Amino acid sequence: MTIQTWTFLLVGLTFALYIGLAFLARARTTSDFYVAGGHVSPLANGLATAADWMSAASFISMAGLISFQGYDGSVYLMGWTGGYVLLALLLAPYLRKFGKFTVPDFVGDRYDSRVARIVAVVCAIFISFTYVAGQMRGVGIVFSRFLEVDINTGVYIGMAIVLMYAVLGGMKGITYTQVAQYCVLIFAYMVPAIFLSIMITGHAVPQIGLGGTSLETGIPLLERLNGLHEQLGFASYTNGSRGMLDVFCVTAALMVGTAGLPHVIVRFYTVPRVRDARKSAAWALIFIAILYTTAPAIAVFARTNLLETVSSQPYAEMPDWFGRWEETNLIKYEDINGDGLIQYVGPDAMGADGAPIPNELTIDRDIIVLANPEIAHLPNWVVALVAAGGLAAALSTAAGLLLVVSSAISHDLLKRALMPNISEKHELLSARVAAALAVVVAGYLGIHPPGFVGQVVAFAFGLAASSFFPVIIMGIFSKRMNREGAVAGMTAGLLFTASYIAYFRFIAPELDMPENWWFGISPEGIGTLGMVLNFTVAASVASFFPPPSERIQNLIEDIRVPRSS
Repeated sequence: MTIQTWTFLLVGLTFALYIGLAFLARARTTSDFYVAGGHVSPLANGLATAADWMSAASFISMAGLISFQGYDGSVYLMGWTGGYVLLALLLAPYLRKFGKFTVPDFVGDRYDSRVARIVAVVCAIFISFTYVAGQMRGVGIVFSRFLEVDINTGVYIGMAIVLMYAVLGGMKGITYTQVAQYCVLIFAYMVPAIFLSIMITGHAVPQIGLGGTSLETGIPLLERLNGLHEQLGFASYTNGSRGMLDVFCVTAALMVGTAGLPHVIVRFYTVPRVRDARKSAAWALIFIAILYTTAPAIAVFARTNLLETVSSQPYAEMPDWFGRWEETNLIKYEDINGDGLIQYVGPDAMGADGAPIPNELTIDRDIIVLANPEIAHLPNWVVALVAAGGLAAALSTAAGLLLVVSSAISHDLLKRALMPNISEKHELLSARVAAALAVVVAGYLGIHPPGFVGQVVAFAFGLAASSFFPVIIMGIFSKRMNREGAVAGMTAGLLFTASYIAYFRFIAPELDMPENWWFGISPEGIGTLGMVLNFTVAASVASFFPPPSERIQNLIEDIRVPRSS
């Protein structure tokens, strides 16, 4: 069967499974819609959390980032996995013991303030829509290539699927759908990785293959890739170019951003007991580690195959996969010197006469994982399986994010702030309407994304790090922190981080260079400074106002008292 036939078959079967599970586990109460009734087992919640977490950025873009950036891309591995340690130790059990539905719920009740709740709602919506833009773009990329439709059409199809099971199932339906999606995405990620590892190094375990020797040349694989990079004028693959401070800030922003993401935090409200929240975080970390320890190997395999396949090759003799990806505009070739050969070179490439060699090929880094099986001539069913896995990763996270937006509007804004007497029936209806509207906005952002998938997601982490993480940490561990400090800190952190990102990436992109960044910190890492600013402003403002009431201080004490239930 052709790749397209296999794709229709596998994607159709997985979509039918997702929609069927959402229907069987559909939400009938607001508790079902927001937190799946609070009765999900730690193992199932760990699987669902891993799927919720491993978005299109993890499945599609992370290996692409590492493939193109080499050592510099390791910050994403360290940050995105380290954040779960913070979640397990500092947040998950305490938030579960607090026992509410959402992060704005915690902020509003802990700081006894409707204003704080509304600011938290704004932060949740802003972060979620920034994050979901990357997911919908990932959906569009997959559909565009493998179903041979326009990227925008692919986004519309993804919108329709998410709408079905997010609006119908709520958190209850999404949880069991995400369990299935994790199984699909991890199988789809590991199968080609194992194939490639055996083909290139002879090792069946990709993590071992990464440090192995090329069967073709007998040279260690990383040494071979470094040689290819240097020969073509790219920076050394195993040496980083980021400044030490930027590496620290990007890693820290991704770590604390992970611990502050509302769609991840809400998953710990779905388990029955506090200790189950810790177990869920442990299971999730294990399931996430399977993919994250494989990503560097896929990046190296893909980069090696790509350079050997396209560099200095006749354009007219390129394999079919090249032309199909060209049709999506994610690969662009311009024959500058008119010799018919593809010059895929880095900025340091020089000719025999010492003149710079122009690069003729532009490759979108988001296609690396998806195109990798085709580049390596793997079976058609493996290529289609990767497409199904990419869709599972993108749709699982998109559904979780849209549910955050829905609950923020219906529960935190309407029920808890503007319309406290709204009935449960009307609240549930409002949640579904809000989810539907959120899908439309998410689709628009997928069609007009502010960057490639991994980059957009990194921005969302910076926003979460600078807004939610400090206010949650201070809410749990500081009896002195009051509503005035929390609101001021969240506002300052979010505005500073969003402004920095907007300036360098959208207002003045020509200035987006290390020499123009503050202290050499990139927009992906500025969330760390935003977090520091949040803590500083919150502590300063809080000192001018009275401490929280005795009731709130007792509430904080109760949250921190350990118990087994």
